Amino acid sequence: MTWQRPDGRKYNELRPHSWQLDFTSFATSSVLVTAGQTKVLCNVTIEEGVPKFLEGKGQGWLTAEYRLLPGSTPQRQKRELIQLSGRTQEIQRLIGRSLRACLDLKILGERTITIDADVLQADAGTRTTSINGAFVAVADAVNKLLTVGKLERSPLIHQVAAISVGLLENSAYLDLNYPEDVAADIDFNVVMTENMQLIELQGTAEAGSFSRQQLNELLDLATGGIEEILDLQRQVINI
Repeated sequence: MTWQRPDGRKYNELRPHSWQLDFTSFATSSVLVTAGQTKVLCNVTIEEGVPKFLEGKGQGWLTAEYRLLPGSTPQRQKRELIQLSGRTQEIQRLIGRSLRACLDLKILGERTITIDADVLQADAGTRTTSINGAFVAVADAVNKLLTVGKLERSPLIHQVAAISVGLLENSAYLDLNYPEDVAADIDFNVVMTENMQLIELQGTAEAGSFSRQQLNELLDLATGGIEEILDLQRQVINI
């Protein structure tokens, strides 16, 4: 039996992706990123100063916060205030690691980049969509600082993108939506640079196990999807 995609896409077809710059007014940069029905608001703020453990070292820092907002899922998501769930902590650390990989923090100087990734609507892939939106928002924020002379040169050294892949009915599929994410026997989140170098590979067997051949198939599929996303990002922002 072959899995029938709920939205009729081919096995290697992305959901429609878009980035809307300057979605809000007060952050250094603000991007609304969509992947199918998943919508994430990525605000980036760049401020002078760094955490105490970096003071005087002449380098900057990047950190990220991630939240599923109430109304983003079919059943209301409770606000996480003081106590963050393990999932939230894991995802915001992933976003931070992924975006630090695209920067030379020495060139940034003693400044802190804060990414706020708030999920307005969740249809799977919120962590990968957050990374894809956060990169565009960081690049836009850097461009703005270059324009006003606060940075002499860009600290961006890599472009970064992410995608999900999974096995359903023993076949590989790209960019899973919610029904597919729930049904998948194997699912992976893959983060890569423009050189197709891996930053992060998160994968698990929800049922049974998988072979090295299937892993290679999933990575090949992810690589093709990430190449498409990188190209879409370049159409949105001057890198």
